[in-house]
Amino acid sequence: MNKVEKAVLLAHGDGGKLTHQLIQELFLAYFGHPALQELSDAAVITMTRDQGPAPDGLPLVVTTDSFVIDPIFFPGGDIGKLAVCGTVNDLAVSGARPLYLTCGFIIEEGFPLRDLEAVVQSMAEWARIAGAAIVAGDTKVVPRGHADKIFINTTGIGLLLPQAQLGYQRVGPGDKVLVSGSIGDHGLCVLSQRQGLGLQIGVESDCCPLTDLARDLIAQVPGIKLMRDPTRGGLATTLKEIALASQVDIQVEESELPIRREVRGGAEILGLDPLYLANEGKLVAIVAPDQASQALDIMNQYSPAQEAAIIGQVLLGRGNVYLKTAIGGTKYLDLLVGAQLPRIC
Repeated sequence: MNKVEKAVLLAHGDGGKLTHQLIQELFLAYFGHPALQELSDAAVITMTRDQGPAPDGLPLVVTTDSFVIDPIFFPGGDIGKLAVCGTVNDLAVSGARPLYLTCGFIIEEGFPLRDLEAVVQSMAEWARIAGAAIVAGDTKVVPRGHADKIFINTTGIGLLLPQAQLGYQRVGPGDKVLVSGSIGDHGLCVLSQRQGLGLQIGVESDCCPLTDLARDLIAQVPGIKLMRDPTRGGLATTLKEIALASQVDIQVEESELPIRREVRGGAEILGLDPLYLANEGKLVAIVAPDQASQALDIMNQYSPAQEAAIIGQVLLGRGNVYLKTAIGGTKYLDLLVGAQLPRIC
């Protein structure tokens, strides 16, 4: 990173190449705990008797995330719903049942109290739906112009499900790659709502909890080897992260990607690639080939339009992702480079 280029850029927060560089060369250089080195959506930590009253081997799962989305209200959700769903989803795809959340608010002076109440109500409702309790919080108010309306940090604690056997080391050649529904909806929805763009694309965010879907997949499909939610950086960046961490190649079939016509058209107008648009209610799963159809059936039970799909397979390799195009070509997919869409989560 050459000492972070001298200053932080917006692209350092987009989940792509610069974010990875920042994490690898700065944060991990100082925060060296093995649980963090995994760079998963959440960390699995095992309590031992000498750490307190918990019984030996209690497998806790912990995650934290911050939400700075603009605008804070959008079709299909708001920053409060996003903060809860984003955190419980990180726990769910890591194989955990979400139990507790904490929330920290940074609020700009002048932010309407009615909007704050709407955000808090939304958080309470979605935490209840996800089965998690909000048990601690903090509020800071900063002067006008020192923040943009409201930022929220949420930390989640869950308990690892007994059947969960997930990990990058389990991914191998022949495994199938599945996505639980249409991609790119959230990223394009948020962008279309920003002032000045005037886009009327009729796409809602897919923001929702994945807790029930992840639980059923783990309980009913022993061949589930890994799950991730493709948020910042979209599907392409998530697949690249999986390929790098598992030291395999992944090939995706363009013709099998579930992308809604409205999303494809809107992205084309704006010069964006749907593969790099954020999702907030979808998961990617790597599944043993003989159980892929079973996993697909479960995903489609949670996808109203039955848009879940087997989109590709794992190959022998060393961290590359390829898109086999509809006309027979092959395109190399890398981590997102540059801020395609800042502040979408």
